[in-house]
Amino acid sequence: MKTTMEGSAEGKKVYKLVLTGGPCGGKTTGQARLCTFFENLGWKVFRVPETATVLLSGGIKFSDLTTDEVSQKASDHRTIFKDGIPEHSVDKTASCPRCLAAAADKPNGSEAYKFQENLLRTMIQMENTFFELGKSCTRNCLIICDRGVMDASAFVSKEKWDRMMRTNSWNSVELRDNRYNHIVHMVSAANGAEAFYSTEDHACRSEGVDLARELDYKSAAAWIGHPYFDVIDNSSDFESKVNRMIECVCQKLGIDTGDRLLTTSKKVKFLVSDLPKDSAFPAFQDFEVVHHYLQSAGPRVQARLRKRGQNGHFSYIHTIRRPHLHGQSIEVKTQLTHRDYLNMLTQRDDAHFTIYKKRRCFLVNNQYFQMDIYKDPGHPRCKGLILLETYTSLSGDKLKGILPKFLNIVKEVTGQPDYSMFNLSLKEDWSNTKKFCYSLHDPFYRAG
Repeated sequence: MKTTMEGSAEGKKVYKLVLTGGPCGGKTTGQARLCTFFENLGWKVFRVPETATVLLSGGIKFSDLTTDEVSQKASDHRTIFKDGIPEHSVDKTASCPRCLAAAADKPNGSEAYKFQENLLRTMIQMENTFFELGKSCTRNCLIICDRGVMDASAFVSKEKWDRMMRTNSWNSVELRDNRYNHIVHMVSAANGAEAFYSTEDHACRSEGVDLARELDYKSAAAWIGHPYFDVIDNSSDFESKVNRMIECVCQKLGIDTGDRLLTTSKKVKFLVSDLPKDSAFPAFQDFEVVHHYLQSAGPRVQARLRKRGQNGHFSYIHTIRRPHLHGQSIEVKTQLTHRDYLNMLTQRDDAHFTIYKKRRCFLVNNQYFQMDIYKDPGHPRCKGLILLETYTSLSGDKLKGILPKFLNIVKEVTGQPDYSMFNLSLKEDWSNTKKFCYSLHDPFYRAG
């Protein structure tokens, strides 16, 4: 099993997590449980409240932001209101990103659009305040954001979202990929646990389930492309669902939970024979990805830099991978500035090619996939190579059942050294090199 940890140069961790999800997905309960779990570990936990709820509970009425056309139950199924408020809300002041954005997206919804823009500005400033507190904290710090900035993009037209980005000098790579360490989406009970969706606290009619599914999918799709994005579905009971959420956060941080949480997921990798047309895919995000291997700091240690981005905007990650106890390997990932990235490029290992990829990220049936399409220049062994990855606890036929049907999957290659990026990037032929890595745990392997 591979675990991932983010750290700072001082050794203290500040981890910025977005907890999002569809209606009745367990976000509120999960946040409370996550807070207690990390406080028991000795961490300082900050919780950034949902900005829309803060503003709407301060006296702003949703009906004040909409026209009569929007406030009524229109034929447009995205706009479902009763007495000027979302009829599926838990309480009368709670926010609904879908309904708010639907109002902002109307031709005559300028007031709601402006409110949405100001809501994002407020959210960013509130989060920045907590992020600064985290930096000054003397303990390890977990910052839980109740939704994040990309949630607002789920139901606004691309034209209006792009206008909002231009007006405020924002870009989606910074807001989605660089702002937060980890995104966790709690799937709505309306998608896989329907019997638990309609409760006496929710004034939902039968059509509310379908609307909740729509909201759930679109809010998850808003985060497609974040490098560390987990979707917690309803394949288990609610208690196990919350534990899986806590576990996935601990895994990314490299925290050993012992027997407190059951290990449920691992990374699996598959060889894909060819790339279908774009129209075969659900909503996806494509990224330019560049990997450089660095001179290693010691035996059986791999170090690399990753540059990842879209439209000229990039994030930079430094990864150190080394063997761990009990046959596990651990990855320490640190986010870098562009200047630090350029400085570290001087440590490139000449024994390796630079790896160039197109990375496609997408959701299928609540399962998050990333597909790496290797590009030139590189070793001939990488020509035409396409690898699909996901995290799952399933195996055998159940694992095959969740794989995208529109892809021609040749075979599973999880753990096979021929498909390790470290080995694929080697300049020497594998038959003539001593650098080929069969396993980080091989006592005869020496990196660098």
